[in-house]
Amino acid sequence: MDSRSKNLLGIRPEISQAQLHENMGSDERFQNQTLRPVIKLQNFLLVEAFKNYIHKHKGAFYDLPLEKRLGYIERAIQKDIKFRNSLKGMIIGQFTIEEYQVYTMNSSALNKRMMNMVIERLKDQVQLLENELLV
Repeated sequence: MDSRSKNLLGIRPEISQAQLHENMGSDERFQNQTLRPVIKLQNFLLVEAFKNYIHKHKGAFYDLPLEKRLGYIERAIQKDIKFRNSLKGMIIGQFTIEEYQVYTMNSSALNKRMMNMVIERLKDQVQLLENELLV
């Protein structure tokens, strides 16, 4: 394993809930072994990227009630291809070469898992996005 891979794996948080089983499918294994730790590592960057997205779209997000904010998060990531690709890059850039090779074998399904995880993470932290109101 090269030093880049060792360094990347060394800085990732451990997630005790992300269990690995023998009979687990390869996509689920990749999700628990790679995606969960990388997304957790990149959490604050993902939140800041979404704050920037809100700002670039004239802050309309802040005028919405909570339920519509959650829908806004989902639509932004699903419909805005440039933004979605930017988020994917923040995550894929933290893969080791070996992980990237696994990712490329089924990137479509893994991208869907990845973006669903990011959507849920941002929804769960919608209160962090509220700080912009105080500035």
